[in-house]
This record gives sequence, C-alpha cells and structure tokens, in this order.
Amino acid sequence: MALFDSLPGAVRDGDLITHFGNPLIEQRDLAAGRAISPLTDRTVIEVAGEDRLSWLDSITSQSVGHLHPGDSTELLVLDPQGRVEHAAGVFEDGAGVWLIADDADAEKLAAWLQRMVFRSRVTVTVRPDAALVGFLAGGEAEKRITASAPNGVPVVWRDPWHQVQPGGHQYALVDQHPGSEYPWSVALVDDVDALGGPFAGALAAEALRVAAWRPRWSHEVDERTIPHESDWIRSAVHLSKGCYRGQETVAKVHNLGHPPRRLAALHLDGSDVVLPVRGDLVFDGETEVGTITSAVLHFEEGPIALAVLSRRASTGELTVRSEGIDIAAAQQVIVPADAGATAGVPRLTRLSRRPTAEDPRTAR
Repeated sequence: MALFDSLPGAVRDGDLITHFGNPLIEQRDLAAGRAISPLTDRTVIEVAGEDRLSWLDSITSQSVGHLHPGDSTELLVLDPQGRVEHAAGVFEDGAGVWLIADDADAEKLAAWLQRMVFRSRVTVTVRPDAALVGFLAGGEAEKRITASAPNGVPVVWRDPWHQVQPGGHQYALVDQHPGSEYPWSVALVDDVDALGGPFAGALAAEALRVAAWRPRWSHEVDERTIPHESDWIRSAVHLSKGCYRGQETVAKVHNLGHPPRRLAALHLDGSDVVLPVRGDLVFDGETEVGTITSAVLHFEEGPIALAVLSRRASTGELTVRSEGIDIAAAQQVIVPADAGATAGVPRLTRLSRRPTAEDPRTAR
C-alpha cells in the first residue's frame, strides 16, 4: 500500500509491514490503545445499490438485512456442505456496504459476489487503494484517527468478536472470554502522516488476535472448515435467519451433532527458540491429532498458538513438532468435544498467563 511507504522504521515482508523495530513493545502499545497497525494484507470490497443488504442477507451466514448506517458485523460464505469459503467484516455506511477481507481471499470473494448478482440492484467493486489501519478502541489511537478523519467522522468497522452477536452462540465454556478484552477496530484512512505514532506491525496485531482466540480466514480456515470448529458462530452466523447456502449443515451440527474438529489454544514451552508455523503437526502422545493454525510470541503470555484438533484428541498436554523439535503444549479447550450439546456444563476458568508446572489448572 503506497500510503504506508513513508512510515519510518517499517520492516517489511513483501507488502506486509511485520514490525517497526520491537514487536513486543508494539504489542504493549497496541494493547493499551496507543498504537495504530497498518493493515497492508486486507482489501476492501464495496457493495452498493438499493438491494445490497437484502441481497447479502440472502446469500451469507449473517443477518444483515436490517443494518443501520454505522453498524458493523461479520459474515461467512459457506459451500453447500457448510464449509467456510469466504469471510469478511461488514460495515454499512448508509450508501454502501464495505466488506473487509484478507488479501488472499478478496478477489475470489468479489468474483463470487459478482456471479451471484443476477437481477439484484447491486454493484460489487474491489477498492485496492483503500488504506486500512487496526487499533483497539477506547484509547489514544482512536482519538488520533477521529481527529484526522474528514469532519471528524471516520469509517470504522468494529470487530463483533468482543461479544456473542444476536442469533449467535458461544461454545467456549469460560467464565470470561478473552474476546471481551479485544475491542479490535479497523478504520479507513486517507492520510497516514496525520495519524502520528506509535505504530505497530502485523506481528503485534496477530499476537493480540491469537490471545483473543479470534479465528481468521487466512489462518484458521482450510478446505474442511465449518464455522462450529473455531467458535465462529459466536460472531459470524445467525442461527435463526432465513435460508442461505450451507444452512442445513450449520443447523444439523449445532442441534444434533458435533463438529468433527475443534479449535484449541496452546501455551507452548518457551525454553526452545523455535516458534511453530502454520501447518506444523500436533501430537497426543504418538498420535497425530491436528495442526497449528497460528503461532505467536505474546508480550505477557509468551509463545502461544491456535490449533485445529480432532474432536477425539485428549484435553491434556500435547506436543507440537516443528523443525524436528518437539515442543510441550498445555491446552486450553476453546470448542468442547461435545459442542452443540453443552448446556449445563460448568463454566471453566480461562488461562490468562502461560501455565507452569505448579499451576493446578493444568495438572493432568
């Protein structure tokens, strides 16, 4: 993104700004609401036209037909078997809907939307020059973004992950979901120089996302993913809206069955310098039970990861194999093995820090 080319100290991996010199300090600033993170790996798709909301409502997992100007939500596009094909944040500005998608998915999502227009009065346009920044709401970063916006009214998508959305459902059995501490927001900006610093790179933004158990299309989704597996019904699926492609699977798994896989949070042994990468295998003893989807170094919790596991994997300690090295991993269950039939199960305490051998919450 050309708008971010002038940022001093930016370290890049291709177009992605990974950090500005110290990812851990950047995490602290981002978590405190001080830092702004350039999101050079996101793309905006504009959906305009008078039928835009009813049309999106009819073809996606989310109820968007009654959005008001300024409302935010999230949607999924599912295949006929209920598997996740696309995902996007949704912001309605009164004249159009702004969809925020991962770069790797945006063109495919836009092409699919174009094919679904038929006679609906909508237009679909990719906005590759739209510049996005991420921040945590309620801090100095938000004040700077508001002050720099035309007329002091920025276009801001509020991530719905911070609480269970209307029509949604949470499978995680915790007393306080880490998403409640993650008021992630994304703003459209015109002048990055007007924002001032500090800035935080993608490493910092990803660390906070993983700590919040927040799924992302480019990481937690593969060709088999259904939304139940990563607790995505919490924010992106309305269970009682009208028909849409994949709804039968969503309802059947939620009401009658269990997802075949489940997302788990892993607190990794930090004694090794190896940090797993997406696709590294997870073992329960000698049995392969899943793969890493995201792994980060968190400024408070140390090395942590998200992993998609077999539903039948044990809830105890696991092992991650990366570059030939076995890394011990204490597991925090996010989606229980019996998800869909968990009413009345006692709430569990979330691990807020990296567990130790003396921590009774991780005793086997």
